[in-house]
Amino acid sequence: QVQLVESGGGLVQPGGSLRLSCAASGSIFSVYAMAWFRQAPGKEREFVAAVWSGFNTYYAEVVKGRFTISRVNSKDTVYLQMNSLRPEDTAVYYCAAGRVVTMSDSEYNYWGQGTQVTISS
Repeated sequence: QVQLVESGGGLVQPGGSLRLSCAASGSIFSVYAMAWFRQAPGKEREFVAAVWSGFNTYYAEVVKGRFTISRVNSKDTVYLQMNSLRPEDTAVYYCAAGRVVTMSDSEYNYWGQGTQVTISS
């Protein structure tokens, strides 16, 4: 079992930055692929970024170059640094853990409760 707790969401103006954190507990963090997804009101949950245990990273095209996912295995934590934020980045952001790296949310076994990110002036 893996428990995930996100933090770091909030209200930011367009062009601003936020860093989300996801703290994991309950299992061997280093063996899992970690990912961030997001869900905007009225929309389906979508893939944002993922990082494998070997530190290979993957991004959705809409965030590539603006967002950076990273992990610190010694702290059982994964981060999402978000820069140049846009109003369309507004969503609830979820951390997820799974045995494989994939853009499909159905492949991730464990989920956090989500953290709200709002981009507005």
